[in-house]
Amino acid sequence: MFLQGKRVDLPSAPVVHKRFEAHAEATPDALAVHCAGREVTYAELEVMANRFAHFLVAGGHGRGTKVGICLDYSIDMIVAILGTLKAGAAYVPLDPSYPPERLRLLLGQIPGLGLIVASPATTALVESAAVEVVDAERLSVHPAGRPTTAPDVSVSGDDVCYAVFTSGSTGTPKLTAVRHEGWFNLLNWLTHEYGLHSGSNNLVVSAFGFDLSQRSLMAPLFCGATQHLMASRNFDVLLAYRMLTERDIRVVHCASSTLYLLVDREIARGGDALGQLDYVLFGGEPLKAERIADWARREGNTCTLLHQYGVAECTDVATSYDLAGYRPGAQDIAPVGKPAYNTEIHLLDEHLRGVAVGEYGEICIAGVGVGAGYLNGPGPESEKFTTVVVDGEPRRLYRTGDRGYATEAGDLVVLGRIDAQVKVRGMRIDPVDIERALGRLDGVREAAVVTTYNDFGEAELSAFVVPAEADLAEDDMRTRLLSTLPRNMVPDRLVNISRIPLSPHGKVDRAALADATKGL
Repeated sequence: MFLQGKRVDLPSAPVVHKRFEAHAEATPDALAVHCAGREVTYAELEVMANRFAHFLVAGGHGRGTKVGICLDYSIDMIVAILGTLKAGAAYVPLDPSYPPERLRLLLGQIPGLGLIVASPATTALVESAAVEVVDAERLSVHPAGRPTTAPDVSVSGDDVCYAVFTSGSTGTPKLTAVRHEGWFNLLNWLTHEYGLHSGSNNLVVSAFGFDLSQRSLMAPLFCGATQHLMASRNFDVLLAYRMLTERDIRVVHCASSTLYLLVDREIARGGDALGQLDYVLFGGEPLKAERIADWARREGNTCTLLHQYGVAECTDVATSYDLAGYRPGAQDIAPVGKPAYNTEIHLLDEHLRGVAVGEYGEICIAGVGVGAGYLNGPGPESEKFTTVVVDGEPRRLYRTGDRGYATEAGDLVVLGRIDAQVKVRGMRIDPVDIERALGRLDGVREAAVVTTYNDFGEAELSAFVVPAEADLAEDDMRTRLLSTLPRNMVPDRLVNISRIPLSPHGKVDRAALADATKGL
């Protein structure tokens, strides 16, 4: 048994930047990008991207090359991305919000790296690279007579368009490659399934290195809308909300924890800019439905909340669910919905055999979104990328390492990571289950649970709780948890904190919380 998304024919050359080029020809004067008071039209952006593409091709950085981009959000960033695609190369985000040590590690993990595009503000972060670092601002000001038309480069759906780093289950950075066909399929599905159009203006709120950000960056240009960028290296909830209020933004893509912050801002200070959006597409971590339930039910809130699931190795999004129909029960987990176009979800047991409806299995993704594999590790057909036979036909798929099941309605429910389970006092548990139980307690706004190990190698659970109002007594929380959880799942420590720290990607920063346990 598997879940099958709608099968849709794609163009013979499913290449994302061709859709942008079509809009540049049809609506050249339409606003393409706005950032920090600077604006460019589709026609202007097309010319700038073409010149940069010719610069790359002339330098031998065309098809098959990897172009590192270490830039803050800016029009130059969009020019670099589009120009790289037009040259037939693939871009690799090198997020300037990362610590320098992290960037140095990543720079050594990119095979085929041809050059890096940086700015005066970011060049020092990548100066250790063994390749040329070019100044995006200099290229923008001095195009050196490069042609303004697109270079004559053949790009196919099988070519790699971008590659992003993911920590993977081992914590070692892996550079996972996405193909043009998969990215085109994703953006085509979003456009047609949700009726995105030239007015579906977008605001980017996630960090550049996040796989979600690649979709967020290109979606408005794919449908002819305007891309709005914040002039801030790190997420600034006040700036983001102000832009939602002042600009004609209709769509936001973000991690669940980022959505909570935007909701908190709207509730605390009043306003309805978030609730009046057309769509918020979010996911990337387990949903704490209670964090947004009251806001979502507010009178006049017309925003459609799309709870989505996917992995970087399979072009970011595989399934989507409209939360409008979700009515949580005491132990419910919000579904992540049905597969995207040309996507299959297989739920398999440890022997790679399908499980029945309602039975738990490993979530595996098949279809055109499956990427080209890890560029700095094992080949695409080894390890997590594998092939199974379904109905007599081989299916290339990716084993996500996530647990889940399919409902009778055909929706996927994600239970958590298989490798996130830990043994506590001899019993296997998933810390996410504890977070959900804490989130249902009165007086708890949000909670995060981390696992650490003592000097004897025994697992210990620490829960960090954000109270809705006054601090909560540890003994009281423990007593209330014992009414819903077995004793071995009740954390050893329950600590009040003012907020849950987030990583640059907008997710819960569990490493920071684990470090915080050392002082407890």
